[in-house]
Amino acid sequence: MPHQAIILGTGPAGLTAAVYLARANMEPLVIEGPEPGGQLTLTTEVENFPGFPDGIMGPELMDNMKKQAERFGATFKRGWVTDVNMDQRPFKLSVDGLGELETQSLIISTGASAKLLDIPGEKDNIGKGVSTCATCDGFFFRGKKVLIIGGGDSAMEEANFLTKFADEVQVVHRRHELRASKIMQDRAKANDKITWALNKTPVEMISDGMKITGLKVKDSDTEKEELIEADGIFVAIGHNPNTEFLNGKLDMDEKGYLLVEPGTTNTNVPGVFACGDVQDQKYRQAITAAGTGCMAAMDAERFLEGEATVDWSQSLS
Repeated sequence: MPHQAIILGTGPAGLTAAVYLARANMEPLVIEGPEPGGQLTLTTEVENFPGFPDGIMGPELMDNMKKQAERFGATFKRGWVTDVNMDQRPFKLSVDGLGELETQSLIISTGASAKLLDIPGEKDNIGKGVSTCATCDGFFFRGKKVLIIGGGDSAMEEANFLTKFADEVQVVHRRHELRASKIMQDRAKANDKITWALNKTPVEMISDGMKITGLKVKDSDTEKEELIEADGIFVAIGHNPNTEFLNGKLDMDEKGYLLVEPGTTNTNVPGVFACGDVQDQKYRQAITAAGTGCMAAMDAERFLEGEATVDWSQSLS
């Protein structure tokens, strides 16, 4: 018997979709990947999610959302989706550990993973001074010195944002030239709080066992190493949407983000919906992901009830 709805991913988007579908008596099955809870499980304290005036730990917030979905009838299973057949309904999913599953509707909320440098001290100190989201964590570095690693537009944007809190923001980039657009470079270079450490390749993130204290870098020309002291390090070298398992079966942009019809979560395949960071490379916030999770659940429910008003003859581009 096919499921009415399967949700892939357990970040804020997937869990919100699960809450809404479960309350609609659709008994959704939620497939948890290798990192249940998404990127928020790597965040220590969340202060910008509405309803928690004193903040809440990221893992606790995700656990609460899961319990809320389970309370209304959502089922959670651990597995890794390797293939999806969307040629006809019910859709067929191949899941390691679970075999083949069938569903009348599918919500994809697999998120996007921040690119990391993969250097010593990086993963061990995420949440202890290392971050991949300035908007999320900048507040914690008020009056401090922080480093931004990256040379693209997102790095320049985050550097400027962090100057609202930090006393000094230093941009570390492995080349002499930045990759960012001229307007973003000019904006950053005009900011008195931003300093530059160009042609420096990050080698190791240093901590005192409790928090980050600096970054060891190597001059890309001379290979001479030095330590740059800092209270926090923000890695801003981009994100990868978790869409590899789809093998190009849904419309995506050049970076692999899923395309949805504006104002909806509809993909180009009727009955398949996308929400959260897997289709959003602009905002990437827990609250915006949760909002699109609500949208996806409502879109899926209306689709299954035959109330969808989408003109599916118009292909997304």
